[in-house]
Amino acid sequence: MQLNILVADDDAVLRSLLCDILKKQDYYPIPAKDGKEALDLYFSGTDFSLCILDVMMPEFDGWQVLDEIRAAGETPVLMLTALEDEQYEVKGLMGGADDYIAKPFSYPVFVARIESLLRKAKKEQASVQEYGGLKIDRLAHKVFLDEDEIVLINKEYRLLTYLTSNQNLVLEREQILTNIWGFDFEGDSRIVDAHIKMLRGKLGKYAAYISTVRGVGYKFEVVPDAKHTN
Repeated sequence: MQLNILVADDDAVLRSLLCDILKKQDYYPIPAKDGKEALDLYFSGTDFSLCILDVMMPEFDGWQVLDEIRAAGETPVLMLTALEDEQYEVKGLMGGADDYIAKPFSYPVFVARIESLLRKAKKEQASVQEYGGLKIDRLAHKVFLDEDEIVLINKEYRLLTYLTSNQNLVLEREQILTNIWGFDFEGDSRIVDAHIKMLRGKLGKYAAYISTVRGVGYKFEVVPDAKHTN
């Protein structure tokens, strides 16, 4: 399985070097020259296993990009910075970064940090996840209801996996819109409601797992003897 890694750094030489290192480790790096390009790539629909963000970037800095990524989901993030004050490390970790490494750093240390983050993410996200009679095979991109496969379009599948990845948490419509359609989507949140309705229609009795939080958004929660939707 190809592991896509977003590499965002405005230093072209370092960005190229990081990509070369990742390629040698059999990862698939996707470079971004600034914060705006990083966000465009992240919300393009590509499934990223990890994001590497430089702190000091034009357009949007690393903190701003981190905020957008965290508002959308839990993709692991490694922050890079030449700033050697521990307050920046604390800021990154408190802001939702998974790890932090100060430049300059050694090849072995960089690779070890990457592999550690990817191992952790793999453990936290099993290939096959089951929620009552609803089963999602993430590697095969298939969904089953009581062992019978159902067909979802890409947006419906991404919507379902985003909801299940945030089980029992209330997700605002804007959060869902940003994660599934991208931060620069120009439509309104009604498209979220429309896709939720279509998704529920395909989930049958398990549609009840997606509850509406009036005035806010939606929540995925496994309920016993699911028979109806909110």
